[in-house]
Amino acid sequence: MNSETLSIGAVARAAGVATSALRYYESIGLLPAPSRQGGQRRYDPSTIRTIGFIKLAQHAGFSILEIQTLLHGFPTDTPPSTRWKELAEHKLLEIQNQLERILEMKRTLEDGLKCGCLTIDECSPLCNQESRVLMQMSS
Repeated sequence: MNSETLSIGAVARAAGVATSALRYYESIGLLPAPSRQGGQRRYDPSTIRTIGFIKLAQHAGFSILEIQTLLHGFPTDTPPSTRWKELAEHKLLEIQNQLERILEMKRTLEDGLKCGCLTIDECSPLCNQESRVLMQMSS
């Protein structure tokens, strides 16, 4: 075997992923198809850094499609910092919207915990929540 390339098992161990993840990343185009020797996949050592980048992007909340854009959706001379900035600015807005929705969900649940009503008809905290939710949905 070529000492300059790594087996799928060696890459998986070094990158902290399953071999099936590597095959999946190849199948969806996140990783290029590796060379083969004797029928076995042989990876360039730089693959480990690419997988580290993929894992970081996943941790930041980027989808597979967004990670594909980060890796392959820019001209090859575009620096990683420029790629990251462009997608991160959009992702931050998306997360801010999700956070606002989560905080509203939390308020609704907390209001409901204060309820001591015996029937839905007499339940003002939940009725107030229903009114607030309906107003938000119409705006």
